[in-house]
Amino acid sequence: MANGKFLIESVRIAAGEALLSGDLSLPAGTSGLVLFAHGSGSSRLSPRNRFVAFRINAAGIGTLLFDLLTPEEEAIDVRTRHLRFDIPLLTARLAAAVKWARTRYPETRIGLFGSSTGAAAALGCAAAMPGDVCAVVSRGGRPDLAGDELFGVKVPVLLIVGEYDELVIKLNRQAQRILGKGCELRIVPGATHLFEEPGALDEVAETAGAWFRAKLGHEDAAATPGTHRAA
Repeated sequence: MANGKFLIESVRIAAGEALLSGDLSLPAGTSGLVLFAHGSGSSRLSPRNRFVAFRINAAGIGTLLFDLLTPEEEAIDVRTRHLRFDIPLLTARLAAAVKWARTRYPETRIGLFGSSTGAAAALGCAAAMPGDVCAVVSRGGRPDLAGDELFGVKVPVLLIVGEYDELVIKLNRQAQRILGKGCELRIVPGATHLFEEPGALDEVAETAGAWFRAKLGHEDAAATPGTHRAA
């Protein structure tokens, strides 16, 4: 559906034998599209990711929220909780979505937004597809779960972590050292892992929107990330 300013569409993405459901929102004239890789036990209906996606749209960048697991797989994962940690599977599903987006919108720059375990999938996908992925943002992510794939990431990466999410801060600082000068770590004051505190998710959304606009939009996409509150 197009409303003059946005193309809003429900889509289906083939990933091997799986068929994944997605929600696409494209502002008119956008040069960028952000694919969301949700975290443990979540889906494209995650209210946090949908809030962030709305704000990214407001920054003039398109978004695609889609399910990394099929409904049947999600039912299994509710019982076993193992598929949400199957990083190779999640990475392969995300890569299939990137290929779908690149085929459908070949002139559009692709970014990835990963939460929790989805951040590991996003980083693994960026390492495997450097010609297709232009930037990555992680929200409360587990980049450590990407393992040695971190050494292959060559695109700009923004790691966003809550101030009181101490273990995840430690893991993100370790990942930042591996990712090098193209990686920036931002710590949201007063926030915990889910950014539930007043204003915390707003800061995540604003920061992510500005980052993707710089890397995927009409600003200088080759600019070196700046500095902020980091390790």
